Amino acid sequence: MARFCGTFFCIFGLFFSVIAAVAAEVPPLGTPDPALLCSAYSADETFRYDLSWSGGIKIGELRLRISRTAGDRDSFEIHARVTTDSGAFHFFYPVDDTFVTRVQGEQRLPVKYEVEQKEGRSYQAHRLTLYDQVADIVRYRKNDELEKQFPVAGEVHNEFSSFFFTRVLPFDRDSSVIVPTFADEKRHEVVVTPRKWTHLEETLLGPVNVIEVLPRMTFKGLYDKSGDTVISFTDDACRVPVRIRSKILIGSLDADLVSYHGFSCGRRWDLDKKVLRISGD
Repeated sequence: MARFCGTFFCIFGLFFSVIAAVAAEVPPLGTPDPALLCSAYSADETFRYDLSWSGGIKIGELRLRISRTAGDRDSFEIHARVTTDSGAFHFFYPVDDTFVTRVQGEQRLPVKYEVEQKEGRSYQAHRLTLYDQVADIVRYRKNDELEKQFPVAGEVHNEFSSFFFTRVLPFDRDSSVIVPTFADEKRHEVVVTPRKWTHLEETLLGPVNVIEVLPRMTFKGLYDKSGDTVISFTDDACRVPVRIRSKILIGSLDADLVSYHGFSCGRRWDLDKKVLRISGD
């Protein structure tokens, strides 16, 4: 069985894909909004998502934690863990994967990315990626294999840093930006587009207006994936990602925010509740 192919990680990472340039005009590089950096990417936060198939049967959890590095206001660690639940999927193919990314600077660029995969009955892998954002070199090693080095034409994000970086972009209607992302051993100029501004009636945060961001997935990344993914960020200074929905061959895989703790956009959050239904669905 392919490593977790087409399941959990098609929900979360990578939320981005290369989009072929149809028009002559190339979107600009994404630049973070300084105000959003202060309000939505400056403090410790934890998120927990229920993962379910077509909004129905829960099959696992995604846990995210972002924490500031002591003594450095622009250095953070992004910790993620994906696990299967105690259902049929877990019985046939249990998953317990951990991902740790260290980011630095106003662009929140990765400098180190470490992955521990435990999948199925026997598969285990350790992956280490180091990013030299000055020399434009990415170094990668899997298990005890020889290190590989990849030259890249400019700064790059990875799966997780690109997700949180997208959270602080100043989206405009009918406009797209590029988030350069390293995946499949090369740099991709990934186009990220706000799809629409809409409303979620019932969420962990109550009724909220959201921005639906649409990245399309055409490269593999760490896991195989298929179909479009839509991320719903609250349309405010918090930019909380309350829902992630990914289309697959049959139905969809949904990640619904059910727990949120930490300090964001000037207030303390300590919320736990099963939520999320789009108004009008």
